[in-house]
Amino acid sequence: MTRAVIYGAGSWGTAFAQILADAGAERVTLWARRPEIARHIQEGHHNPDYLPEVELSPVVTATSDPQEAAAGADLVVLAVPSQSLRDNLGQWGAHLPQEAPVVSLMKGIELGTGLRMSQVIAAAGVEESRIVVVTGPNLSREIAARQPAASVVASADHAAADRVAAAAMTAYFRPYTQTDVIGAELGGAVKNVIALAVGMAEGLGYGDNTKSSLITRGLAETARLGQALGADPATLMGLAGVGDLIATCMSPLSRNHRVGVALGQGRSVEEILAVPHQTAEGVKSCRSVVELGARHGVDLPICQGVTAVVDGAITPERLTGELMTRARKHERH
Repeated sequence: MTRAVIYGAGSWGTAFAQILADAGAERVTLWARRPEIARHIQEGHHNPDYLPEVELSPVVTATSDPQEAAAGADLVVLAVPSQSLRDNLGQWGAHLPQEAPVVSLMKGIELGTGLRMSQVIAAAGVEESRIVVVTGPNLSREIAARQPAASVVASADHAAADRVAAAAMTAYFRPYTQTDVIGAELGGAVKNVIALAVGMAEGLGYGDNTKSSLITRGLAETARLGQALGADPATLMGLAGVGDLIATCMSPLSRNHRVGVALGQGRSVEEILAVPHQTAEGVKSCRSVVELGARHGVDLPICQGVTAVVDGAITPERLTGELMTRARKHERH
């Protein structure tokens, strides 16, 4: 029976705690940065700021003490914002159990370094064979409602991936194992940026042709970057690529989609992100995705355009014009 610790009590961390509990975990401890959130979860078995309508299993507990959270854990799950991962590991990484698999639920590329989240975890001293990535079309509110969903569990060590998949399999959550960590993480990171573009299109009043075109060309950008970094193309045609891309780009439950819609309607990034609990990974990661592409000589016009909009350099309307007037070329190029 699994005794898990989840660092990060946001929507996905909270939903994943419920998955592990439903899969038969003996204990799941959520670490919350804010003591008041930990107290609500511990005493009331719900998270008032994220998924407040979900009654959590009695085996789910919470604390704001990172050392207390890790005590006795045989599975570690990381669900903090991607750009804060390195700082968080610096603060409480020493408390992580030395033999336990370390699972990343995060979808982003680190600013400045261009590192994927598994690489940031490895830089903190965790062996590659212990690092596992969970990714796919996993909108937390639907999963918390126990609606059927599938996901990818990827690790360089298939045995580690299989162990985590076994610990997370329920009647409504079906994990598939993978060894292509690069492809799994790239699909999850780039789709957030493409979802901003699709949301902008919706905010501008464009229809499904526009959104479908952006999704398809966004997948092409992801595939080009994946090829340059050594990902398996088949991974990006699966749950970690196409599956996650569709869910994040099209669902109003997606924060990245919602932020994109607001940008398309003319609101500023500062105004949008001033709303509590509206952090969208694509806003933080778009620049790092573009920089990663530049390092490997990969053209990413949608991601570049989204970054320019986020930076306030161009408007969503101008981005539309720039994308539509690019030089004609073969679709594969």
